[in-house]
Amino acid sequence: MYKWYLILFFLLNYKGYSQAQEIAHLTNLEEVSKNFTFDIKYATENNFLEKKIYDCSKCLLLPKVADALIAANNYFCEFGYQIKLYDCYRPLSAQKVMWEIFPNAMYVANPYRNKSVHNRAAAVDLTLVDFDGCELDMGTTYDFFGKEAHQDNFNLPEAVLQNRKLLREGMKKFGFNPIRTEWWHYDFTNAYSFPVLNSLFDCD
Repeated sequence: MYKWYLILFFLLNYKGYSQAQEIAHLTNLEEVSKNFTFDIKYATENNFLEKKIYDCSKCLLLPKVADALIAANNYFCEFGYQIKLYDCYRPLSAQKVMWEIFPNAMYVANPYRNKSVHNRAAAVDLTLVDFDGCELDMGTTYDFFGKEAHQDNFNLPEAVLQNRKLLREGMKKFGFNPIRTEWWHYDFTNAYSFPVLNSLFDCD
């Protein structure tokens, strides 16, 4: 019995160590690809909170998520567009700040219950821009909280619907799934299987 206990202890700790290594080495997207546009809103006061909650502007993701996003961006580039990123990894402490200011679970994940996929470094908020940096018309601004931003709202101009369709179908090809209430938010496949993180940004 003692022998099997030692084997089980080793396997559990080996799995935990592997997972910890993956989480500790998030990919800084800007360091591995120059083909994205970045506008990390929560590193500024230009957001719905009107409050800066990140110490610096970075897009950090799990390596497998970053690789999939790079592949998606390459796909969009073939159509003359590229991804513009608004938010990536978000520490749990930042999620709590958001919840204190805007405790509405329809638009801000409750940090004391399900938490956000952003806290798992497996979600992205984004849009598409052309090669001149002009955003495609998606019908609303980023972080617009209302039915106009919902994926299942089809009472919009045809051009907007086509732009959302291009973004949605392209992201789904590479393992990203939309959520109903936000056209800009995409979760990576099996996102809730990844652990929640609270590591602060390294701004050096």
